[in-house]
Amino acid sequence: MDSRKKVEVCFSPNLYSLHKEDADIVVVIDVLRATSAICAAFDNGIKKIIPVSTVEEAIEYKRNKNYIVAAERKGKIVDGFEFGNSPYSYMNENIKGKTLVLTTTNGTKAFHTAKDAKHVIIGSLINLDAVCDYLFKEYKNVMILASGWQNKFCLEDTICAGAIVEKLLSSGKFTSEHDSSIAAKFLFLSARDNIFGYLKASSHRRRLRALNLNKDIKYCLTPNQTDVVPIRENDYLVKG
Repeated sequence: MDSRKKVEVCFSPNLYSLHKEDADIVVVIDVLRATSAICAAFDNGIKKIIPVSTVEEAIEYKRNKNYIVAAERKGKIVDGFEFGNSPYSYMNENIKGKTLVLTTTNGTKAFHTAKDAKHVIIGSLINLDAVCDYLFKEYKNVMILASGWQNKFCLEDTICAGAIVEKLLSSGKFTSEHDSSIAAKFLFLSARDNIFGYLKASSHRRRLRALNLNKDIKYCLTPNQTDVVPIRENDYLVKG
C-alpha cells in the first residue's frame, strides 16, 4: 500500500470543489500580492490578520480605531483606505502588535473559498521554503489553492504552486494524481532560473507594471525572504 501523502494543485477558486475532497491542508497562494503582503505584515510585527470578502465589511471595521484596515481592488487601494495589498505598506514600526483587516481582489476570496477546509495556511514565493518545511512536518494530504485573477488561471500563482509540488515530490514522501500538479511543477522548472523574467509577459505583472508597482513585483517574486507561515485560527490568521 502506498503510504505517501498527496499534493494537488487547484488553479483557481472556482475549481475548489473539484479538488477539496482529500485535502487535509490547503495552502492559499496569491503571489501578486495578497499572500506576500500577509507574510510581510507578520514578518514586521502584525499580531493578527482578519481577511474579509467585501469592501463593505472592511468599512465596518474602520469604525474601530484598534484595527488597521486595508482594501484593494484591481491593484489599487480603494478610495477612503490608507492601505492596500503592497508588502511595503507593512514594513514599518507602527504595525507592531496590531490587528490588520484586509480585503483584496483575489487572495481574501480564495481564503474564504477554503473556509470548510480542516487546516489552512498562507503561501507565497517569499516564504516558499518555510511552507515546504511546514508541510513536511505536518505530513498530511495537501491542496495548493491558487487565487488566480478573478477566478481565472494565472501564471505566477501556478509557478509558486509548482515550486511547492516539486519540492514535496522530490522528497519521495508525496505523490500526485492530477495533471494540474504536474503542469504546475513543469512551469516552475521552466521559470525557476529567472522567475521575474519568465513572468514578464504575464497578465497580472503587466497590470501591476502599468500601476508603477515594479518594486512590489520584484519583492513578491524573490523567494525565501521570510520564514513566517501564517496559519488560520478560527476566521483569522496568526503567525505560525
